[in-house]
Amino acid sequence: MTGPETAPAQGQWAALERTLGVRFKERGLLREALVHRSFLNEQDDPSLGSYDRLEYLGDAFLDWVVAAELYRLYPHYDEGDLTRARASLVRGETLADVARSLGLGAYLLLGQGEEAGGGRDRDRNLAAALEAVIGAVLLDQGEEAGRSLVLQWLQPRIQAMGDSGAERDAKSALQEFLQGQGLPLPVYETVSDTGEPHDRTFAVRVLVDGRAMGQGVGSRRSDAEQAAAREALAALHGSTGSP
Repeated sequence: MTGPETAPAQGQWAALERTLGVRFKERGLLREALVHRSFLNEQDDPSLGSYDRLEYLGDAFLDWVVAAELYRLYPHYDEGDLTRARASLVRGETLADVARSLGLGAYLLLGQGEEAGGGRDRDRNLAAALEAVIGAVLLDQGEEAGRSLVLQWLQPRIQAMGDSGAERDAKSALQEFLQGQGLPLPVYETVSDTGEPHDRTFAVRVLVDGRAMGQGVGSRRSDAEQAAAREALAALHGSTGSP
């Protein structure tokens, strides 16, 4: 690191440890879990690493913990129910929400361009950092500590699944509906992409068999696609007379 201004002070790392409820034996692992690759481009220390490897480890461990907990709690879920529930719990938006609740964005080490572009509150960065923190805890504290942390963050959402499980998102529901009707898969097209890098608005339309069936707007492309899929489903159900 090139100077004390490039990272949180020791007291701030201790504050993050208190938030996590984990006192690291090797605090360097926690620091590495918050290093975005853009930060490395502005440093002259080749020994520094980004959170990418820890993210890989945390992602795999997170999937296993959530899958095992769903399997234990909901013996009546079939494979499809389990898969949808797990996907809902480990998707980027969910993990970013958890990261925000922890204030994790304030600790990210970012390059100037990423910082200026709103990277501190970007879902992708927050979700990746959270997974990297899981990986760091796993290495520093062991499997049980890592599992406890994951369940502490996600248990309320897991229990909220209940007997009904995770709802199909609109894009998945649209795809299943089209397959059932013998129609080709939907195609999503970005109509517009406007605004500043940290405050974008996307407009997306969905084509079904070459026809525009729905359009949606959102601050993320994925949100706009979901809105377009919901509109398409409403139109298609109306045209087929389905409930």
